[in-house]
Amino acid sequence: MPSRIMLSPADIATLDLTDPRTHAEYDLSEVWRHLRRTQPFYWHPSVGGAPGFWVVSRHADVSEIYRDDKRFTSEKGNVLTTLLMGGDSAAGMMAAVTDGPRHADIRKILLKAFSPRALEGVVDHIRQSTRELLRDAVAREECDFARDVAADIPLTAICDLMGVPEADRAKVLELTATALGNDGAAQSPVAAWQARNDILAYFGTLAEERRRNPGDDAVSVLATGLIEGRPLTMDEIVVNCYSLIIGGDETSRMSMTGGVLALVEHPAQWRALKSGEADIATAVDEILRWTTPALHFGRTAMEDVPVGGQGQVIRAGDVVTLWSDSANMDEEVFDAPERFLLGRTPNKHLSFGYGPHFCLGAYLGRAEIAAMLTGLRELVASVELRGDTRRNYSNLLSGITSLPVTLRPE
Repeated sequence: MPSRIMLSPADIATLDLTDPRTHAEYDLSEVWRHLRRTQPFYWHPSVGGAPGFWVVSRHADVSEIYRDDKRFTSEKGNVLTTLLMGGDSAAGMMAAVTDGPRHADIRKILLKAFSPRALEGVVDHIRQSTRELLRDAVAREECDFARDVAADIPLTAICDLMGVPEADRAKVLELTATALGNDGAAQSPVAAWQARNDILAYFGTLAEERRRNPGDDAVSVLATGLIEGRPLTMDEIVVNCYSLIIGGDETSRMSMTGGVLALVEHPAQWRALKSGEADIATAVDEILRWTTPALHFGRTAMEDVPVGGQGQVIRAGDVVTLWSDSANMDEEVFDAPERFLLGRTPNKHLSFGYGPHFCLGAYLGRAEIAAMLTGLRELVASVELRGDTRRNYSNLLSGITSLPVTLRPE
């Protein structure tokens, strides 16, 4: 993969943040730095007839809007794709695009499956399966880390959590990859739409079976959950299953693959990991900050909100996008944010969001990355790139989809 082209503040006038190529082929570091300093609330012009939208780039502002579900709602979509299309059909049903008491009720049901105690067995299996994957990769020496290791760890975890049968797991991975991103510039909207529908249909069938024969998995928790004495509808169950499988698979995979690439590119940090100088927990958070797999989330303003201290007003109905990609590099919050430092503390990254919609799977995601780092520390002497990498093409998910490496055994 050729190096991404560095854009300058002069390119802001033609910047299109809706285009997946912008994020895959260009480095926006200087653009974000300029926007944080001079236009922390930037109005992105309309593209292709879709509405214009606000771009929020500073950590403090992103955090404040994440926290404020009274003036900024998720119920008209929470990512650019749905926000610019006028809404999300899952609003009011899927926790991620529901606010207020209903959101709290759905989240309370899901927390039964996501508490550290409930996840004990899942996390134990993550540790075992990660060591097996790394042992196999080391034995072969050459592998594509994205495909052969990082793809399996979160998929195994989320499928364990949801009780997805082994025979179905490869197909579920293929569908999630198609639904959310692509490793080439030409992504078919039809293929993505079909993949999303196939995921919904799959979990509809699985949920029906779990209603008849519940277990202790997340699908069963949703299928048997009650809100005010009434069961969730099948639509509510299915869209929340969709949200879990998409969120739990893709983002962790991107973080792990990007984390390994960062370790290759920063040999001193690899040595700190290997020597034990770097604590695994702090290293996990630095990888999450550095990779920021979810570039943005979004809200819609419910009322007029003055912002920025420059007479700017976000009008009721405006789309507001919150760029964690920029916030996680904010010089006002992070010392030397351009440096990858496994020992960084404090590390108030926003890779899991913030506020009422803070990621339910944060504990699980951290456990996956921790298992990978522990396995690398104990089993791998060195990691060397052996070919071109490929980046994901998406305006939502950022990361590496192919990372050919040589893993030398300890």
